[in-house]
Amino acid sequence: MIAESDGMVGLNFAAAFLREDGKMLADVPAEICLRHLDHMIGILGEDRVGLGSDYDGAVVPEALATAAGLPVLRQAMLDHGYGAELVAKLCKDNWLRVLEKTWGA
Repeated sequence: MIAESDGMVGLNFAAAFLREDGKMLADVPAEICLRHLDHMIGILGEDRVGLGSDYDGAVVPEALATAAGLPVLRQAMLDHGYGAELVAKLCKDNWLRVLEKTWGA
């Protein structure tokens, strides 16, 4: 339904959602986030995925403890083989598209 409605899903940084064991522990490497992004893109396509964060009190990966750590994830995406255009979509462009569509800007 998300793809059909031209919506999107953001990657939640809460450690328990990222870790296979479901534990709320911050030792989550960037590779785990990339695995989730790969899976989400495989299901929804690259125009319907973004970074969702969870900076409202959840335990998040150590490297992403604050928004100041986002360049670490951005660089990991580039190193993983995502091109600059895809990284821009995941970091901001997909959100802007959905917000403009929703708000009628």
